[in-house]
Amino acid sequence: MSRKKQFAVDDAKQKAMQTFWSQGYRGTSLQDLVENMGINRASLYDTFGDKYALFIETLHNYNDTYAKPFFTRIRKTNSPRQAIIALFDEICDGVSKGEEQNGCYIVNTALEMSPHDKKVARIVNRIFAYVEKNFFRQMIVQGQAMGEISQEVVPETTSRTLLSLLIGLRVLSRNRPNKALLNSFKTQVNALLPPGEHAVLPSPVPQSRKDRTRGQALPTVAHVA
Repeated sequence: MSRKKQFAVDDAKQKAMQTFWSQGYRGTSLQDLVENMGINRASLYDTFGDKYALFIETLHNYNDTYAKPFFTRIRKTNSPRQAIIALFDEICDGVSKGEEQNGCYIVNTALEMSPHDKKVARIVNRIFAYVEKNFFRQMIVQGQAMGEISQEVVPETTSRTLLSLLIGLRVLSRNRPNKALLNSFKTQVNALLPPGEHAVLPSPVPQSRKDRTRGQALPTVAHVA
């Protein structure tokens, strides 16, 4: 009869991912893993195999534990066009507050491992494809169907460009870029998604009492943020 595991496998796996995430694959030792996972080496080998096998399992698990829940939340709380904008706004705001200095687990892995590990590269490319097709492209197509995004936008090429911007932002986030650079990402995203005929524009800025007495209206800028 096999021994009953004395630890929660899913919880240990999450802790392993956080360790790889903050330290990188090469920077993580077996001792780092057993200490952070709260298990001994024998349990790690019996349950997950070696360090590399555990790392691969955390990559496979990333979509279900991080990516899908994140994009589901963004979709539920925003219209299609706004969902894309909110994604970049949220990341940029997190970077400004110093909350995103570990970057993105998958982007970090792509930089460290993909160039010389074909297995890792396939997993990373599959996750990137999920983000590009199942989020960016779907949001563009849905936004165009609703009239929120201009019909001039080409979903395939624009979704790939947005993915490239997201990857670039995640790379820069590890160095905590200045606000002007972060705002340039937001500006580019807005430019890639011109509003359609049914996009909701903000209300005009109300005139102040001083402007009304002069008979001058405050200038307004039509945009969707």
